[in-house]
Amino acid sequence: MSTVIERSTRAHLSVSGVHVALGGRPVLTDVHLTVSAGDRLGVVGENGRGKTTLLRVLAGALPPDAGSVRRAGTIGVADQEIPVPADRTVGDLVDVELAGIRALLARFDAAVADLAEGKPGAEQAYADALAAAEAVDAWGADRRVEVSLAALDAVGDRARRLDTLSVGQRYRVRLACLLGARHDLLLLDEPTNHLDAAGLAHLTARLREHPGGVVLVSHDRALLADVVTEVLDLDPTSDGRPRTYAGGYAGYREGNRAEHERWEAEHREQQRERRRLSDELSAAQNRLSTGWRPDKGTGKHTRASRAPALVRAVHRRRAALETHAVTAPEPRQRFAAPQLPALPGGTLLDAAEVTVRGRLERPQTLALGSADRLVVTGPNGSGKSSLLAVLAGRLEPTTGRVHRARSARVGLLAQESPPPTRRRAVDLYDAAIGRLVSAGRLAEDEVVPLGALGLLTSRDTHRPVAELSVGQQRRLDLALLLAARPHVVLLDEPTNHLSIALVDELTEAVRATAAAVVIATHDRQLLRDTGDWPRRAL
Repeated sequence: MSTVIERSTRAHLSVSGVHVALGGRPVLTDVHLTVSAGDRLGVVGENGRGKTTLLRVLAGALPPDAGSVRRAGTIGVADQEIPVPADRTVGDLVDVELAGIRALLARFDAAVADLAEGKPGAEQAYADALAAAEAVDAWGADRRVEVSLAALDAVGDRARRLDTLSVGQRYRVRLACLLGARHDLLLLDEPTNHLDAAGLAHLTARLREHPGGVVLVSHDRALLADVVTEVLDLDPTSDGRPRTYAGGYAGYREGNRAEHERWEAEHREQQRERRRLSDELSAAQNRLSTGWRPDKGTGKHTRASRAPALVRAVHRRRAALETHAVTAPEPRQRFAAPQLPALPGGTLLDAAEVTVRGRLERPQTLALGSADRLVVTGPNGSGKSSLLAVLAGRLEPTTGRVHRARSARVGLLAQESPPPTRRRAVDLYDAAIGRLVSAGRLAEDEVVPLGALGLLTSRDTHRPVAELSVGQQRRLDLALLLAARPHVVLLDEPTNHLSIALVDELTEAVRATAAAVVIATHDRQLLRDTGDWPRRAL
């Protein structure tokens, strides 16, 4: 039986030509969007592209430097961080989010009293108050909050002080209040960060049936795929303007891929034309300096008549080169995974009854050969990271044993990057590869330059690692792993801190590689994309 959701007619958000600069640096450029009742807009982009800034502009917390924002209806906002006054309680937070609902109920009660007393105009006032309260099911608001508190595993004790809760617990309380309040517009910043599987399922269902509009900033590809009707991409484009893609997340992926193919083709053609003009200028200059001279014995008249024509040709070609502009900026780098080798002929790695005290309590036994696949799942604290660290040789098991084939190279992408250094990324990379070559673990012809992987720009490779963002450091970790050309690839939460585009490209690469691959992940889209792989639940 389907549920009919009455759409809020008040919900409307319109943004036109918004520009924002912070600290003198442009963060948002020429943003246009419209969100009405029933629209669910996903906002995506690399870290630092202005997603949170855009939400602040939409909520009215930050005025844009240029452009306009128009809002109609009530707005509920879930920031990543929630300020916590010392004496506020869970109940206070519920009351703040349901203040509009409380006002509608108070208005209805007053209309009922006026109607009972027979005051003039009371019938119309009663009908208006009833319609307004019914439009948001005001009488069911507290029940909806309670349902969401339970589904999100949030604290339901309304007397509990907020400053006694963790960041994640406070966020879940706030999110439950927002889902129950039925604001006309919901603005959510990374709402899946503190949710388990049950909470994710509840959030997905509530957003899909929300009667108003939704703006959702998220890296969670599964949530985007399940919820959004449009996607606003804040990552760089060929003309510097953000792109909006219809057709939900699938439409965004298809449209974004086509957009980048056009961008790359245009950039290649402009570069090709510039090289052609430059070559023609060089050839004309060469003819002017040497090629125009006639053979000995030729008269001065011949030399005099040919020289001006060659000079004019040089001028024409120089002018053509100067007027030709490469207007398409450098396209986004595409990830170019090196070919990882197979090592046929037996087991590359096997573990027997391994445990780690306090971290991996249930004994684990597994064996991996070339091209084998395995997905490790389980709740936080079940030992997924510990198992991968044991397999990689970075952690000694308390019990059991691990055997690795002598010639097998085993690489681990850990869940967190090592402490950053002041060394440049390229120097750190070259030194790591040099050690492998010197030790005979990597052949000279297997070495891949850092720039060839498409993970960091040339500028970023020459910056100190400590100055790179968390996402860029994660890209360097991935580069170090793959450049070692491992026969066994161990990936611990590989989607952490990586862009949607890179995660998609990495997924394609690991599905196609001849190396053995083990992935430990909570990422629902990655679990869907590897749905045909064997599973190991811890």
